[in-house]
Amino acid sequence: MPAPVRLNPGGSLTGAVATSTRTLADLGGIFADEVAREAMPHGTVVYRVESFTPVDPGTSGGLFFGTSFLEAGRVGDEFFMTRGHVHERAEAAEFYWGIEGEGILLMMDEDREIRAETVVPGSVHYVPGRAAHRLVNTGSERLAVGACWPADAGHDYGTVSDKGFAARVRLIDGEPQLTNFDV
Repeated sequence: MPAPVRLNPGGSLTGAVATSTRTLADLGGIFADEVAREAMPHGTVVYRVESFTPVDPGTSGGLFFGTSFLEAGRVGDEFFMTRGHVHERAEAAEFYWGIEGEGILLMMDEDREIRAETVVPGSVHYVPGRAAHRLVNTGSERLAVGACWPADAGHDYGTVSDKGFAARVRLIDGEPQLTNFDV
């Protein structure tokens, strides 16, 4: 049995957890305004993920559990966001739930149709298989989102990196707005 892990108020995990952090330096090509990103301090943390992986990756029937912490901020008029991914095992689904803050879960199907769901404390979101997904922090404070996914789902970041998302979330007239990718 794996060592015990504790879920703390605010979503942080303690115990046998792995942490990965993404800074602006790690997110080249993700934001529309690359000049603005390059002008910002490259060490700026955009998001951090804490994961509890009690079984080996690829274990059929196993589950992983984690929390993503997405900082408030913008690159140009575009809100901080995660890189986004699809699952290597395409049919693998995932659950997300809001813990703190305010944001948007963007999901994109194989036809590049976008669905956007508001993430707030207590909201629950089902990410179906074959859907690319990414979190966007549209609030003024950190966004914390819990997740549970199959241990054999895998993560494919390259597909999203290569093709991009069909939409972006930008600050327009003082409000978060969903816009076409190229706008």
